Amino acid sequence: MYKQTLAAVSVLTALAGCASKYENPIDYLTYRDEPLVKNVEKDMSKQEVLGIGGQPSAERARTVNPGSCNDYILNVDGHQQPYHVSFDSAGRVDHKGYMSCQDMENNERARERPVHEGGY
Repeated sequence: MYKQTLAAVSVLTALAGCASKYENPIDYLTYRDEPLVKNVEKDMSKQEVLGIGGQPSAERARTVNPGSCNDYILNVDGHQQPYHVSFDSAGRVDHKGYMSCQDMENNERARERPVHEGGY
C-alpha cells in the first residue's frame, strides 16, 4: 500500500511540475463537474459564459493584458474554491482556472518579468 501511494504521489508531482498552470489536481477532481469547469471553453463569448455560470462574484478589468476577468466561487459539499474566467479584448474566453483573477494576473506578471543574469 505504501509503494502504491508513493508511486501515485510521484506521478502527480511529475505532472504538476510539467503543467503550465499553477493549479492543484485535487481541485480538478473535486470541481470538474461544475458547469463553469465542464462547459466553458476557450473562445466562448462573455454572454455564453454568463448563461452557464450566472453572474460572477466580481468582474474586473485585466491589467497585464487587455480584457476583463470574472471571479466565481465554486461550492461542492461546503468546500469553496475560487475560479476565474478571463476574456480577451474582444470579450472571448482566453483562460480559466482554479484561482482568483488577481492570482491569475499576479502569475502573468511574474511570467513577464525578465530573468536577471547572475541568478538573482
